[in-house]
Amino acid sequence: MRIRTFFAFLAIVCSGAIARADVLKIVINNTIQAATAERIARAVDQAAARKDDAVLIELSTPGGVMGDMREIMEKILASPVPVIIYVTPSGSRAASAGFFILESADIAAMAPGTNTGAAHPVGPFGGDIKGTMAEKVENDAAALMRSVVSKRGRNVEIAESAVRQSKSFTDNEALSQKLIDYVASSDEDLFRQISAHPVKRFNGTSASLNLVGAKEVTIEETVKEKVLSFLMDPDIAFVLLAIGALALYTEFNHPGAVWPGTVGIVFILLAVFALHLLPIRFAAVVLIFASFVLFALDAKFGTHGVLAIGGIATLVIGALLLVDTPIPEMRVHLATALAVSIPLGGITVFLMSVALRARRNKVVTGIEGLVGEIGVTQTALSPGGKVFVHGEIWDAVSSADLAAGEKVVVEQVAGFQLGVKPVSVATRTGGEKTLA
Repeated sequence: MRIRTFFAFLAIVCSGAIARADVLKIVINNTIQAATAERIARAVDQAAARKDDAVLIELSTPGGVMGDMREIMEKILASPVPVIIYVTPSGSRAASAGFFILESADIAAMAPGTNTGAAHPVGPFGGDIKGTMAEKVENDAAALMRSVVSKRGRNVEIAESAVRQSKSFTDNEALSQKLIDYVASSDEDLFRQISAHPVKRFNGTSASLNLVGAKEVTIEETVKEKVLSFLMDPDIAFVLLAIGALALYTEFNHPGAVWPGTVGIVFILLAVFALHLLPIRFAAVVLIFASFVLFALDAKFGTHGVLAIGGIATLVIGALLLVDTPIPEMRVHLATALAVSIPLGGITVFLMSVALRARRNKVVTGIEGLVGEIGVTQTALSPGGKVFVHGEIWDAVSSADLAAGEKVVVEQVAGFQLGVKPVSVATRTGGEKTLA
């Protein structure tokens, strides 16, 4: 009897432990991009596999890439586990693409002192999109907002005004106008409020969440996601591209060095990988590589830095235009562009000048390097004989008869025979090496 009671008690405890699931938590404090979409997708899939009660996404973002935003929204809307978006900490925001993600959540919440909205589609560098394209992009974004907000039971008209009129809302304004469900000062405060009301899922069903006292398990970035986030920083991508181009440039001017070419290929491949995931202008890439052409021309024609300055200006402009987005955090900063372009221009011109100077100098190695060298006759030359030049004895032919022991200068090399003449004659005609 006691054994049965023990096992019954154990079964109750185990069933209670299994029934009580965790809240899977992820912190997003960055622009919305491919790395962000991958992290959120991993969190949703892991929560579903663990059978967690909810996914909590703490969000702080200025916005980001619309394609990645849509991918995140699709994942949230299809999630079998309720997703909570919580804009926190105080002073942060969920602007532009962040507003769309906030409205797609099963539960939308904000901390005091936060804001959201400003979701009107804009062109590069924050400029307005013109003409028919503006209408298409705006209508498409507004339709996406309406379809999501209406299913969540929130204020469709006000939400659409954030898209069409770029309206922004404080936490209290968003709550009073039914754009969000709660304003909470902490996770615990939010969980207490959620427990008192049912949650409306995207498929129209309702669910009750009792998250008070639930354990939060925070998902950290994987090594892959950390590397991806690092590479997708526009400043880092530009630096990789610039250093890679310089390294390849060095390899072309010094064939056989190997390591500059290896570094150049690796860096450029990393830059191409990162830029492939960012909205870039290919014209800007052309400008970046055109700057190196200007650096080479400056070194070749000696324009006293005029073309080099043009190359630096072209490189800076190419960097600033590289990433096609209105979000300042997703563009190459002016300080980075200048800090990379000016030293890079100077280094490139210097290396090119050294290479061109070396190519213009007379050959001083091999057989051709013997021309102009001073030697001593080992035998009489009348006109042929032996001479000692550069530590070696050579067959030689002289333009005049010479006795053994006289100094001669090499005029030419024909196969393994030298053409020489007396040093006295070379000194009068000039142009050859003289004795030290």
